[in-house]
Amino acid sequence: MSAGIDDSLSQADAWAQLDTRFAEVERVFPDVWKAATAELSPQGQVDYLEAARRIGKLGRGVEPLLAFLEEWPAVAGAAGEKALPALMQFIDRLQKSPNGRAITPLLQSLAAVAARLGSAAQLQTYLDIALRLMEQSTGSIHGREATIPSTGLPEFFVQAPALLQQLSLEGLANWVEYGIRNHASHPERQKDYFGLQSADSRAVLQRERHGTLLADCERSLDAYLRGLWAETAILIPYSSAFHQLRQPIPYFDSLGYRLPDAYDAARGVSGLDRYRIALAHMLGHRRWSSPLIADNWSPFQRLAVEILEDCRIDTLLIREYPGLRRFFLSLHPQPGEGDCDPQTTSCLLHRLAMLSRALLNPGHGYRHPVILEIAGRFHGLLQSGTSSTSEMAALGLDFVTRTRQASDQFAKVHFADTVVDYRDDNRHLWTFIEPDDEEESSAAEARPQRLEESSSLPPRLYPEWDAQTQSYRPDWVSVYDQLQSNGEPAKIDRLLAKHSALGKRLQRLFDLLKPQNKERIRYQEEGSELDLDIALRALVDYKSGASPDPRIHLRHRHRDRDLSVLLLLDLSESLQDTVPGTGQTILELSQEAVSLLAWAIDALGDPFAIAGFHSNTRHEVRYAHIKGFREPWGEPVKARLAGLEAGWSTRMGAALRHAAHYLGARNTGKKLLLVLTDGMPSDVDVADPQQLVADSRQAVRELEQQGIFPYCISLDAQADSYVGEIFARQYTVIDQIERLPERLPQLFLALTK
Repeated sequence: MSAGIDDSLSQADAWAQLDTRFAEVERVFPDVWKAATAELSPQGQVDYLEAARRIGKLGRGVEPLLAFLEEWPAVAGAAGEKALPALMQFIDRLQKSPNGRAITPLLQSLAAVAARLGSAAQLQTYLDIALRLMEQSTGSIHGREATIPSTGLPEFFVQAPALLQQLSLEGLANWVEYGIRNHASHPERQKDYFGLQSADSRAVLQRERHGTLLADCERSLDAYLRGLWAETAILIPYSSAFHQLRQPIPYFDSLGYRLPDAYDAARGVSGLDRYRIALAHMLGHRRWSSPLIADNWSPFQRLAVEILEDCRIDTLLIREYPGLRRFFLSLHPQPGEGDCDPQTTSCLLHRLAMLSRALLNPGHGYRHPVILEIAGRFHGLLQSGTSSTSEMAALGLDFVTRTRQASDQFAKVHFADTVVDYRDDNRHLWTFIEPDDEEESSAAEARPQRLEESSSLPPRLYPEWDAQTQSYRPDWVSVYDQLQSNGEPAKIDRLLAKHSALGKRLQRLFDLLKPQNKERIRYQEEGSELDLDIALRALVDYKSGASPDPRIHLRHRHRDRDLSVLLLLDLSESLQDTVPGTGQTILELSQEAVSLLAWAIDALGDPFAIAGFHSNTRHEVRYAHIKGFREPWGEPVKARLAGLEAGWSTRMGAALRHAAHYLGARNTGKKLLLVLTDGMPSDVDVADPQQLVADSRQAVRELEQQGIFPYCISLDAQADSYVGEIFARQYTVIDQIERLPERLPQLFLALTK
């Protein structure tokens, strides 16, 4: 490089130093050189041209050179010219690796990244993170030299500006490290992760985000709603991390209040207070706003009505809680009266933002005559009461009519300082009488399907424990609920008849467990006894010509056994194996044992449920409902039990967590989860089965913390080598599987005495 240069370097001299023949570069060079001379020092211009010359000689085409020429002046302005050597060193590393194609997305996103980071040191840390990603995710065929490019690195550079809007550099490093640890050896999953397309990518991003999380302050907000507003509501988060063109806006509907999943502190207002202000504004709408028919209003008119109605709500809220004024004015933008040029730009949003500010702040300082007049009329309407939405609509229509300009239709719109981000989207203000064809089509598509037409319920996502890092993989496993398909219920009746002698012995044992004190429940259409008082009254009604009450029976309910039981069946492929000497499969013996146990528990009166599970990778764990807690033992349950089929694998940890989701909701003092399995946890997408053993052990600990007692009945003769690691001492191994129909009810008796 040259030692220096004076300010008189001409464009022709600069072009000669660049030494390139790309026609595309020649066309744009006058503009980029003008920007460079305005931003860079004389030495910085020399370094800029030399770096551009080197990039142009890489053999990667014109795109990297164009990106550098256009982006570097802005990068130097944000992070300093001293950041250039580190960047060129990193580009050299990329060029010497199989990842040369990532140079272009690196340079194209660099200005936005530097603007967010703001210093050379921060930019160096960012490049170090990218370098680690490159080194760890670049593959090799023979294990010596890297030959397979990283599929995640270009995606990372494309997403980097959006990521740094949500994460600190520490959070970005953690997010990248998670992707390396779990996806470095799988190119397609790696691409999805670093492109923010996979569920775990988004989940880890949410975990690492800065700001105040809605999940962390939900209890505080609930107390706020109850204490100040005498309201209770469901708070539903939406993510603001993945929308760039149009950010979501808070709103409320019949399901609850929709709020961002995280709020940063802004303009001196904490994230928690921003949640409180957004909720207060929506509560004000629920209390004082009424819907209008939208069909005859133009979009501009509706926008003005919404602004005035929002200001009315804010004014009424300030009247009730004067301290809110400080927060509203802090969060409300302050547009300058001369900020928008109506000769070249549409200033409609700018005028409405000024009007909104003027209505809330008496000391606004604006001189626009219509704004001043509308503000006076607005306060006059609210002086003696709460006014109404329809009065605000008339005022808004007048404002639009009197301030309309031809430039309002221009494509170029002034957006700066026009967004009031604590306000909702006002969808509740409008009703449509005659939807257009597009709305009719959307309504038809959104019409709910009948149950038999719906293919499946959406999955429930669960974390999975990573023993290597001693941390959870968030939202890693998808569990799908389904109702077990039916078989022939007579099959279960035949199995019960086959074990009639065993059934009689079990009945005597279970009778001993029945509590003796009973509670009478009257007014039953069916029951064990006739309620004589009610029966006589019904007879008198019948004789006198009145309709008798058919609820003439009573039944007894036992009160002492405060217990709920869920029996979870492993339905993996190995249940198809035949048990030596019996001619029956493990599945058939399991059906016999479960039938006997279900029949006996039903006679005992304990609430119990039956479910089964199997898995086909982490993306598809099936949880089959066979019997619900409140469902009686009868033909429908027998049909589902008879329809059991074995297949796939055993991802036990996810099934345990999902079973705990249902069992944990039971309002009983004791909760017993019986797990009937015939093998070690495993799945086709996990190379090391110990990983799933560790996850199952962690799931058992989670259940115990929830007050659920898990107990395993294993049919694997080799289970002693792993089942104790999962369930500690809470397990039994049945070596003689043919005795399962006898042993399973006995184990239940022993556990529930």
